[in-house]
Amino acid sequence: MVFDIPALPAISRFPVADLSLAVETRHPAGDPTLLFAHGFGQTRGAWSGAAAALAETGCRCVTFDTRGHGESDRVVSGDYHMDQFADDLLRMAAAQPQPPILVGASMGGLLGIVLAGEVRPAPFRALVLVDITPRWETVGVERILAFMQAHPDGFADYDEAAEQIAAYLPQRRERKSEQQLRPLLREGADGRLRWHWDPALLAGGVVQESERYQPRLQAAAAKIDVPVLLLSGARSDVVSRATVDEFLQLVPHARHVELSHATHMVAGDANDAFTREVVRFVQSPAPSVDRRHAGAVQP
Repeated sequence: MVFDIPALPAISRFPVADLSLAVETRHPAGDPTLLFAHGFGQTRGAWSGAAAALAETGCRCVTFDTRGHGESDRVVSGDYHMDQFADDLLRMAAAQPQPPILVGASMGGLLGIVLAGEVRPAPFRALVLVDITPRWETVGVERILAFMQAHPDGFADYDEAAEQIAAYLPQRRERKSEQQLRPLLREGADGRLRWHWDPALLAGGVVQESERYQPRLQAAAAKIDVPVLLLSGARSDVVSRATVDEFLQLVPHARHVELSHATHMVAGDANDAFTREVVRFVQSPAPSVDRRHAGAVQP
C-alpha cells in the first residue's frame, strides 16, 4: 500500500539542554515511528532515501542532525561528549507520540545501545543497529577519522569535494552532484567549502571517549530487552565476524542480516536492500526475550 504523504518533509527545531537540533518528519500521521540517528560526521541527509521509502510504507519517519552536525546548533565551548549526544537522543525519543523504533548507524547505534540497556522503561520499542557493535575494528574507525581530518582548509569548489568523496567511497557508482553536496558543506568567509560539522568534534571528548566506552556498551547490550535487528555490511571494515558473534552472544534474541554489497555505509551502499530488511523487521511479530538473562554479561 502506498500512502498519501506530503512530498516534502516537515522541518522543525527541537530544543535540548543547551541548544536546538534540526529535525525532519515524514508522514507525521504514520505508525510506527522510526527515529533515525546518524553516524559521526554525517547528517540527517544520510537517511533521506531510506526515510522517504519507509514513509511510503506507512511509517512515521523522523530524522535529525545531532549537535555540532548539519543545521543543528554547535556547542559554543567546543566541548563535546558522548553523554550529551545520548541525552539529546533520549529527549528526542521521549518527544515522539509513542516509543519509537530507533534506527541507528555507527555512533547513532552506539547511543541506542547505551539507552536501550541502561534506561528503564526502555525509550525504544525496538532497535535497528546499522553496521555497529559494542566493540568495533579500530582500523575502520581510523579510516573514517582520517578522511574527516584530511581537508582542514576545505575545498575550492564542489567538484573538488565530489572528487575526494568518490575516492573515499569507490564502491559508489554515481558521483555526488552539487545539489547533493550543498547540505554537506558550508562556505566560509574565505570562499572555501568546508564540511558541515564543527571541527571541534575531532578535538573534543567524543573521539577520546569512544574506546573507553566499550565496556559500558557491552554491559548495556547484555541488558537490552527489546527486539533488535543488526544490519551489517559484508565489506565493512568497522564490524567483523568476530564483533558480530560477540554481540549475538550478548543479545541472543537479536536478528542479524548481512548485506553482501555494502560497506560500513550500509544505507547509502544498498538502500533498497536496507529498506526491505527494515520493513520486514517492523512488520514481523516481536521475538520473545528471555528477561532472566538480561544483564548477564558474557565473558
